[in-house]
Amino acid sequence: MEKHLEALKDAVSRPLWHDPDIMPEPLASLSADEKCELLIVGGGFTGLWAALQLKERKPDVDIILIEQTFVGDGASGRCGGFLSSTLAHSETNTEHRFADEAGRLEELGKQNMQEFLETLERYDIDARYEKTGGMYVALDPDSADRLHAQYHQAIAEGADVVWFDKNAAREQVNSPKIFAGLWERGGQDGVIDPGRLCWGLKDVLVRQFGVRIFEGTRLLGLEPLGKTKMQANCEGGVIHSDKVLLATNAYTSIIGRIRRSVLPVWDYQIATEPLTDEQLDRIGWGKTSRHALADSVNMFHYFRLTKDNRITWGGGGAVRYYFNNGIDKKFMHAPARYEQLAREFFEMFPQLADVKFSNQWGGIIATSTRFCMVPGVAYDARLAWSVGYTGHGVGASRFGARIAIELLGYQPSDVINMQFVTRKSLPWAPEPLRWFGVKFTQNALIKADKNGGKRGLWLKFLDSLGLGFTC
Repeated sequence: MEKHLEALKDAVSRPLWHDPDIMPEPLASLSADEKCELLIVGGGFTGLWAALQLKERKPDVDIILIEQTFVGDGASGRCGGFLSSTLAHSETNTEHRFADEAGRLEELGKQNMQEFLETLERYDIDARYEKTGGMYVALDPDSADRLHAQYHQAIAEGADVVWFDKNAAREQVNSPKIFAGLWERGGQDGVIDPGRLCWGLKDVLVRQFGVRIFEGTRLLGLEPLGKTKMQANCEGGVIHSDKVLLATNAYTSIIGRIRRSVLPVWDYQIATEPLTDEQLDRIGWGKTSRHALADSVNMFHYFRLTKDNRITWGGGGAVRYYFNNGIDKKFMHAPARYEQLAREFFEMFPQLADVKFSNQWGGIIATSTRFCMVPGVAYDARLAWSVGYTGHGVGASRFGARIAIELLGYQPSDVINMQFVTRKSLPWAPEPLRWFGVKFTQNALIKADKNGGKRGLWLKFLDSLGLGFTC
């Protein structure tokens, strides 16, 4: 049996974070009609952060949160746990789309991150946060040259960054594929355990703030009721509320504006068993540093260490879009994708040939055409949403939740008047153009990576429209 297949043989198809020994029991599902002031639909980061921030602002607000399966089952509990202060996905994307507000968005991102971490401390939520910064690694000389140019630009802008040439980079993370590294060590960026974050927030909401959470409760329909109320038809009962916040992100929305603004992209990950000290010595990583890593290509991998020294490995060419916004659970288990990831892992770390994988799983990234969150409001500010974080939602979802509750009229600030909030997102093309466009673009990105990063005519055309990006 080939090495990568042998290493995957005993891997369980479950997110690493969903360890049954630490997961809380699901709460009861809705079984009768209910009333509340605010109904939140979705038990991921956005929904949980919205409930907590609103309770801190107005403790008397009566909130119900419903989740179709269990809290943390969607993208929030299936991500890599990379925590970043960026709100618009990256400095490049921010400058391109919101140049006039770039400085303000940077400050708001730092503020959001600080408040995020203060919340963990205030409520004693053990999300296993580690301040690591973020490090990009070049996999060929051309990528190293481009990364070095980014380093000089960052230095000129006063950023706290560190450059590693090939030898220095391999002292940090010893891989024969690494040619250079750029470490962004400023700020509070790092990694967390996303499952523990979800369940910590859930516990605080229920025990300290009395938020009613119904898990295993599916939303069937949503409609305005008169001029002041909303009616949510759910499995198990009807919920009447003054306002509704939709925090469903990639999952098919009953609101057309949301459905057209996000594209569900499946991403897959694998995780190793805990590495021994001897195995860590072979790669250096985890002994002298604990960088959170991504390779500097279009179809990039992201990889990190956990508290118990596992390596999680995701992304790359394993990312998939399935025709007609496919979100069926049948796509969640994808053996071919796991095998591809395992092969690529051993190409990066051939000296870890004896390592086994303990977990393999899939999850959905909701990407928008502007590659960052898309807020919205409807029904005379009775319905709001924030979706489409494009792979950077661990930190940005807290800010998206803030925008959503302010759009609903809860202590609104001037933030909701920014172009970042008010500017409409270009909708995705209908099928079959959507599928062909995504497939053609992905192939062009893979070709560019094989060609030293040189972008062909199609990618240059997309760049001119601001669409030549990836998750």
